[in-house]
Amino acid sequence: MNLKKSLLATLSLIVPLTAVSQSSASASDTLRLSREQCVAIALQDNPTIKVADLEVKRVDYSKKEVIANLFPSIDFSAAYQRSIELQTLSMNMGGEATKIKMGSDNMWNMGFSASMPLINASLWKSIKISDTQILANLESARASRLDMVNNVNQAYYSLLLAIASRDVIKKNYEIAKINADVYRKQFEQGTASEYDVLRSSVQVTNIEPELLQADISVRQCQLQLKVLMGMDSAVEVMPDITLKQMQSDMFGYTTALNRSLAGNTSLRSLDIQTDMARQNVTLKKFAWIPTLAVTYNMNWNALSNGNPFKNQDFNPYSTVGLALQVPIFSGGSKYFGVKQAEVQLKEMEFQRENLVNSLNMQVELAIDNINRQVKQIAASEEGMRQAAKAYEIMQKSFEIGAATYLNLRDSELANTSAQLSYLQSIYNYLVSTSELDLLLGRDGTASSTVSLR
Repeated sequence: MNLKKSLLATLSLIVPLTAVSQSSASASDTLRLSREQCVAIALQDNPTIKVADLEVKRVDYSKKEVIANLFPSIDFSAAYQRSIELQTLSMNMGGEATKIKMGSDNMWNMGFSASMPLINASLWKSIKISDTQILANLESARASRLDMVNNVNQAYYSLLLAIASRDVIKKNYEIAKINADVYRKQFEQGTASEYDVLRSSVQVTNIEPELLQADISVRQCQLQLKVLMGMDSAVEVMPDITLKQMQSDMFGYTTALNRSLAGNTSLRSLDIQTDMARQNVTLKKFAWIPTLAVTYNMNWNALSNGNPFKNQDFNPYSTVGLALQVPIFSGGSKYFGVKQAEVQLKEMEFQRENLVNSLNMQVELAIDNINRQVKQIAASEEGMRQAAKAYEIMQKSFEIGAATYLNLRDSELANTSAQLSYLQSIYNYLVSTSELDLLLGRDGTASSTVSLR
């Protein structure tokens, strides 16, 4: 019960729990989740997503740092100088050279200085570029989320396939045990040879490693899914649906599919980078525009001899002014900087054209692959029914002595292979649709409620 309460408290921080009740927890403490719920948990608690969200926040602070340059900057400074040897002024007065010591032993200077830009086109453009950089980081965070959704989908489907395959192997194992038991009883009654008993027993032994490997595969898939969700490995996570049950909802995927590349994260990121490159060209050109700033200074100074901390008489003085800076010549660096930015912009335009062609080809190939897998599922399902029927016939023939154990075993292997092929075809279809969703920039998630079953 403590484990259940801790799990509920953890999930309340991860996803909205609108329908969780005490009766929803099973006695085995197994958390049964849908694919949508696993995705929701991963998007809330996975460290990769947290890093992407923090990066967006970092760039937002960077923009505020640029905006801060528009406000006045105020500094305080203080300086003290001690004269070791005073300056000497030599004067010729009436034919005699006279030397006069000038200066003071101590000199204090302190005050405030303030400045604020009035005209600075480069600074204004930098703020606009900061806005675009925020969009770039938002798109990067969106790309991380889409990758996470695809990874969770594939991990969830892999777990479904591992569980379904284990069930098939386990059923085959139970049948092999029954056949071995039948031969053992027949041998005891003298109607079967010892060779038949040994061969059926060996068959049971041969299936045991496969069953063990199937259990390991299920465990590995569970761990992979929990790592993506950021959950503790001690929590038992299982799907709330079987692989075969998902078949009823998956057909017709490509019929109503919007093939637009508007959501593709690579294309969106490239468009944002192209916009930044275009703004960078303008920023380089703004380097020729003069800048104007207003300045203000308020200072106090004091001059004295002897002890630097006694008899100090600070006298204030202040100034206000305008500072104009007009760029005239810089060896052509500004000109070549503009040309470099223009070349980079042209490169991105060609990159976009190539990327669009590549993405369109990938979408077409993905859709063709999904359509082929739909046909493969239908063929595998029909093959599974035929193999099951053939095995049923062979089982009855074996029971009446019309078929050998070798014939029965061949039928069992064909039936098992057909079932695994059918499950694999469903898995391939689901993974392909998830990858196509990633390519088109669709997350494939829906709002859902986490529940304990």
